[in-house]
Amino acid sequence: MGNKQTATVYIDGANLHKGIHEIGWKLDYRRFRVWLYDKFGTERVYLFLGLVPKFAGLYRFLQEAGFTLVFKETVHDSTGKVKGNCDAELVLTATRDFYEHRFEQAVLVTGDGDFGCLASFLLQQGKLRAIIAPNRGRCSYFLRRIQVPLIFLNDLESVLAEKEKAPGADETAQGSFSSL
Repeated sequence: MGNKQTATVYIDGANLHKGIHEIGWKLDYRRFRVWLYDKFGTERVYLFLGLVPKFAGLYRFLQEAGFTLVFKETVHDSTGKVKGNCDAELVLTATRDFYEHRFEQAVLVTGDGDFGCLASFLLQQGKLRAIIAPNRGRCSYFLRRIQVPLIFLNDLESVLAEKEKAPGADETAQGSFSSL
């Protein structure tokens, strides 16, 4: 890899999933993990998620694809919708990793402006390599104004979208893991 610095990636899982869903395609998480390695030399990719027991198979798949999962306990709101905001866990993990010198560079995957303070802090420390926003139309102004490369996954659909397999083309299970 030469002189290229490696980066640790911090992914807001709900924001990634919702952002991709809103633009109408499904992310191939295996391809995404490989793309992150190729683009940033990532050794560690944290994926922050609400813990929902019925998605145990999805979690296993994501771990096998190379993601380090960080879970937040979930609750149900009055309508039965699952809530598990992982913002604090992501900020705490990235900040801890910075102070413990666990990365050379950081990449944030989110379009949520709540992470603007973390992005600004990492930029001031010379540690923010890029921000990857799932959806160009839903990326916060607070992230757009930070002077680092801003990559929109909208532009990478041809590379990162889940491809449909012909039924019976291989022995893997058909279907999607996108019901996160």
